Amino acid sequence: MGAHFSYGVDFGTTNTVIARANHNGDVETVQFGMSDQMSDVYRSVLCFQKIERERSFDVEVSAGLEAIKAYLSALSEIRFIQSFKSHAASRLFEETRVFGQKYRFEDLLASFLQTARKSASSGLDEMGTSFISGRPVAFVGSSPDDQLAMERYELGYQKAGFPTPKHVYEPVGAAYSYAKRLQKDATVLVGDFGGGTSDFSIIRFERHGDKVVAHPLGYAGVGIAGDSFDYRIIDAVICPELGKGTQYKSFDKILEIPKHYFANFARWHQLAVLKTPQNMNELEELWNASLAPDKLEALIDTIMDDRGFDIYRAVSGAKAELSSKPTANLQIKLGKIQIDREIQVQEFEQWIEKDLAQIGAAVDGLFDREHINIEDIDHVFLTGGSSFIPAVKQLFADRFGPDKLADGNQFQSVAHGLALIGLLDDVEPWLAGAELALS
Repeated sequence: MGAHFSYGVDFGTTNTVIARANHNGDVETVQFGMSDQMSDVYRSVLCFQKIERERSFDVEVSAGLEAIKAYLSALSEIRFIQSFKSHAASRLFEETRVFGQKYRFEDLLASFLQTARKSASSGLDEMGTSFISGRPVAFVGSSPDDQLAMERYELGYQKAGFPTPKHVYEPVGAAYSYAKRLQKDATVLVGDFGGGTSDFSIIRFERHGDKVVAHPLGYAGVGIAGDSFDYRIIDAVICPELGKGTQYKSFDKILEIPKHYFANFARWHQLAVLKTPQNMNELEELWNASLAPDKLEALIDTIMDDRGFDIYRAVSGAKAELSSKPTANLQIKLGKIQIDREIQVQEFEQWIEKDLAQIGAAVDGLFDREHINIEDIDHVFLTGGSSFIPAVKQLFADRFGPDKLADGNQFQSVAHGLALIGLLDDVEPWLAGAELALS
């Protein structure tokens, strides 16, 4: 074996999982939290809390569940940051200011990793020499810069005191984890559905005794995943109750409330973007002229009260319920408006129809580009929270047949596979970009 211990880090838009594998190939997921609130899933959020002193102030940083608790119970000024992975490959994001201090992406990542290390029950104090970091096949964004994202990842790990990582595509980690279950040679399509991206890999596995040899055949990714599905629910259910589609009076004209407010608002983690003096002044003027002032008032209250996370919890809860039930109730009070809406699964599937089409197109494009026949796939392994959604499963069942669909540990499989890859004597064939030499 190449290393006595290996670590795999699946840093996700919504959740992060870290796994450790020993030289025997035994894998354990790092636990986070305290005593009766331990979890192997660490929420990818940060909370900066301003603590006033006599002549100055300190800033306390928390992450994961502790950050959520701080956000919900804070009595002092806070800054809550979610889904910051979505900015990794964006040149438009240079920095953000937190209580006057500059934070680049790598600073946010370093703060998150340092806090995760402190919150871990064990296993992160002595990092192994083999350290594998997952990365999406396609970063989210209109013009993502892969090289920039990788530079930021490595700087973040370095600032946090972690070893220099080697990068493996996230679906490849899931594929390797799944391959341990195979009893014979097989060609596997893996779909990894995260918060920001959906990534796919086709890998040919061959068994030689107890050893599994892999031949990566192709990769594809699309910037549509769990956050996109959340957006559809927010846009259809929440935004109309906060004024989307309503009108206001301008002199002798009746005009519709500008949609650009809701383009930002619909993506809940960008709600804070609207909280600027200019935007708030504009919304106050619209409220004064609105034909539905109660809804505009609720929109203003929602922005000012930083209700983004509350919206996320309500929406993601309804989405999860729709994965196993025909209906779900979305309940939340925003300002003076109480939203109590029953969502039918058929409605939800209509809202995400275009997103599913893009996911399907990414999969079809992968097979066309690599000249692989759908009939050549022996198994389809789906992982990640959105893989529970019936319409997502159906998309793959329609293409490959329901009998070929397999599932497993939807949240830990990527990190487990990354840690196992790190044990290999030669990890180079598994690294991001290595497929060009193997296909």
